[in-house]
Amino acid sequence: NEMNIDREWPAGQINPASYTDLLRRAYRQIKANNSNTLVISGAPAPTGAEGAFGSDRVWNDDRYLAGMAAAGAASYMDCLGVHYNEGVVSPTQSSGDPRSPSDYYSRYYSTMVGTYYNAFGGARKLCFTELGYLTGEGYGPLPPNFAWGAGTSVAQQAEWLGQAASLSKANGKVRLLIVFNVDFTLYGDDPQAGFAIIRTGGACPACDSLRAVTGG
Repeated sequence: NEMNIDREWPAGQINPASYTDLLRRAYRQIKANNSNTLVISGAPAPTGAEGAFGSDRVWNDDRYLAGMAAAGAASYMDCLGVHYNEGVVSPTQSSGDPRSPSDYYSRYYSTMVGTYYNAFGGARKLCFTELGYLTGEGYGPLPPNFAWGAGTSVAQQAEWLGQAASLSKANGKVRLLIVFNVDFTLYGDDPQAGFAIIRTGGACPACDSLRAVTGG
């Protein structure tokens, strides 16, 4: 999980070749016991912070993916893990994010899909192990590190999740999409409840938009 940052991998040891070796060992043991088990790689944290913090602490995820590809990771996974959880515009958009730089690929669903899919030349489909939209509606102000989500409403969260599911179903590049998250209640420095689709009071507007795509 997010093995390109020092919160998840030891500082000074972040290296996609080392991760690929771990993936290789796990993949072989898993397949030896049940060849039908789907092996999804860990999803890097979407970030461009390497220049600010240094490669001892963080690797930009696109550079990390290139390192995984060079180390042969495609041979040891059935699907490439992806996290997309910083969007503040519709997944149908590829421009218009108010943050700077507004053209950074991780701002948009479509450029995230393109960057990750192309990192392995299309050899592996994508598995979103986290896809979510943050809104503080119903909870109060977001903490400073998450203030970028302050303009998103619950209605937009529901609409955008439905659009992301529809795009993922249609584009031929996505094998799996896991919504982040269903019913977390923590709302502090890490406001996970703000991503939850079951909102305060038990309403779930996103359930309807997702049901319209999945038919479930």
